[in-house]
Order: sequence, then structure tokens, then C-alpha cells
Amino acid sequence: RSNDLRPRGWTSADAAGLPVLPGLLRYDEVASGEITHALRFTVPQTRKAYVWPARHYASSLTDAKYPPMGQRFRLRASFDFSGFSPHTQVILRALKKYGMILADNGSAWYISGAPDSRWNNDVLVSELRLVKGSDFEAIDESPLMVSPDSGQVRTGITLAPPQNLRIFR
Repeated sequence: RSNDLRPRGWTSADAAGLPVLPGLLRYDEVASGEITHALRFTVPQTRKAYVWPARHYASSLTDAKYPPMGQRFRLRASFDFSGFSPHTQVILRALKKYGMILADNGSAWYISGAPDSRWNNDVLVSELRLVKGSDFEAIDESPLMVSPDSGQVRTGITLAPPQNLRIFR
């Protein structure tokens, strides 16, 4: 077992070069009442850049209005999810604590989940649609980085919105 990341510039099953499984939303976690990791998600357009822990980009766009692969977004602390179903509240709580990491180009703000017949997709989709991109803030996760080539993270770090992200092109 290793914390080594793929070599810079390498892709994987997703465009960011990240492993897919650790970022998936899984039914058993939601049913247990706690998700203890960031989730992976997609957006339609990204920048020709990536930030740790991503290893690759998948765009020719250079405008800074587009996020780089690997960018972490966190649900704002002020977001009130008290009116949501219990399962959706578990997901939203994780998005406040751990956030989500941009892993690929795809549907807008699409969180990837492991298939499971126990999901109530109608409720999840209708409730998660109520959460907008503006309900999130970009987070600088570079203080977590032990080494640019390792997925190992420092613990006990408080993440904040980015000041000067280390962007790779």
C-alpha cells in the first residue's frame, strides 16, 4: 500500500488522474450516518491546469474563471440543510466537512456514486438539485500536502479559501 500519486501528466479512469473509488458516494456510508471523505464531482468545463492532488488536466481553456482539475469545493458553513431528508443531510454534512474534488469534465456539479439498488434516486436528485454552485466555496488544500507526489495528508489542518494556489500546467 502506498500514498504515491500517479506521475504528473498521467490520467486515470478520470481526467484528473485521481483514483475513482475513494471519492465515490456509497450507500452504506450514507446509511451509517457518516461519510468520512471528500466526494468526487464533475463540471462541464475546466481550466488547462491542475492542483494537488490531481495529476492531469483535460481542457484547452486558460481563463481563470474555469476551475482546475483537483480543485476542492466545500459547502458553505451557513448552508441550512435542516429541511432535507436524512440521507441527503448525511451527504451535505460531508460536503461541509470534507468537500468535493473536481475529478473530470461532465455534467454540472455531478457527484459520482457507487450503484446500489437501495438508493432513492428520485429524492436524492430532487434534493441535491436545490444545492447550487454558489452554495460552495473553493478551498486551498495545499496545506494538507506532505509532498506534491504523494496523496499523504497532514491532519489537524483547517482549510481556507485559496490565496495563491500552486497550479500546474
